[in-house]
Amino acid sequence: MDIKFLKRNIFQRILGLPITSAPIDPTCWSYADSKLTLDLNKVPELKQAGGAIRLEGKNLPERILVFFGEDGKYYVFRNRCSHVGHRRLDPVPGTNTIQCCSISKSTYNFDGDKIYGPAPHPVIRYNTTVDGDKLTATIS
Repeated sequence: MDIKFLKRNIFQRILGLPITSAPIDPTCWSYADSKLTLDLNKVPELKQAGGAIRLEGKNLPERILVFFGEDGKYYVFRNRCSHVGHRRLDPVPGTNTIQCCSISKSTYNFDGDKIYGPAPHPVIRYNTTVDGDKLTATIS
């Protein structure tokens, strides 16, 4: 498998600045009783394959990356690289992979398994369900 890298300048990589932004509508999601729920009608960022948002705050126990894969499925990951724990992840368009925002470019497949780079462990992927316009992930 050929690994493609996100285009970032050296400062973005050194500082660990992710490309993925917070949702335009902060009311699109809620978290309670270990369940993250997104109203997909309020998340235009996830309408097209490769779209992604990052979530944090609002009593969420950890930072989360949500994206709509080119395979037509939604994915929810703990948004933390296993190489440099404070670094974030971003989807790499057209590759079915996610990548750390650091210089090391650790890259993972949609199962969370490392396929490139120095990361010592996989990243955590959460189980998701879609019921109508609601996406739910169990964060444990």
